[in-house]
Amino acid sequence: MRSSSGMVSAIAAVAVVLGATYLQGRMTDRWTGRNVTAELQQSAELLERLFPSRVGVWEAAEELESNPEELKRAGAVGHISRAYLNTKSKARLSAFVVCASPHDASGHTPDRCYPGAGFEIGETEHRLTIPLADDRVAEVFTGTFRKSGQTLRVFWTYGVDGRWVAPQIARIELAGARAVYKLYVIIDETPLPPGLGSKVCADFMTLVLGEFDAALQEQKKAVPRDL
Repeated sequence: MRSSSGMVSAIAAVAVVLGATYLQGRMTDRWTGRNVTAELQQSAELLERLFPSRVGVWEAAEELESNPEELKRAGAVGHISRAYLNTKSKARLSAFVVCASPHDASGHTPDRCYPGAGFEIGETEHRLTIPLADDRVAEVFTGTFRKSGQTLRVFWTYGVDGRWVAPQIARIELAGARAVYKLYVIIDETPLPPGLGSKVCADFMTLVLGEFDAALQEQKKAVPRDL
């Protein structure tokens, strides 16, 4: 009986190891045989070339400096970091986008990063849907972070295979994607009336994501290749 019990335990342990190895390989594209590096680079180049600097009443007001160490931790192959100005209302917000592998994109969420920078969580993250063109929607997370009397509203979402999603377990649900665009939209809502910061960010995301998606689709039509 002892020998049989030991054999069962050993088989179970092997199964766990094999399962974990397969899952890790799937998350890191080890089993796909694709040129993951080239695909990521292509997607990163599209991000930096096609992400809108002007959309609707919004225009890029400033290119923001990014911390190289933060980009490295995020696994960013390409990125955009900009301040945008609403030329009509004069509202300002920041947009930060990285292109990374699914494994890297699934880490470093705001609920981890902001507390590490001395912020406390105000409004706990929750999901919203934002309307896009052609009756599509983008799934997003939003929440607030506070420090020294300042309240930042943050929206974030993951772009994968032509969709914008807010997965419950990103590391698993994004596994197998070729590349992921991770977008943060941030506004200082300290001086704003309640609810206005969310509306401003949502309206901006409706425009910018629709424009970016359209540009990506046009690129695929112009250069037919499997990106």
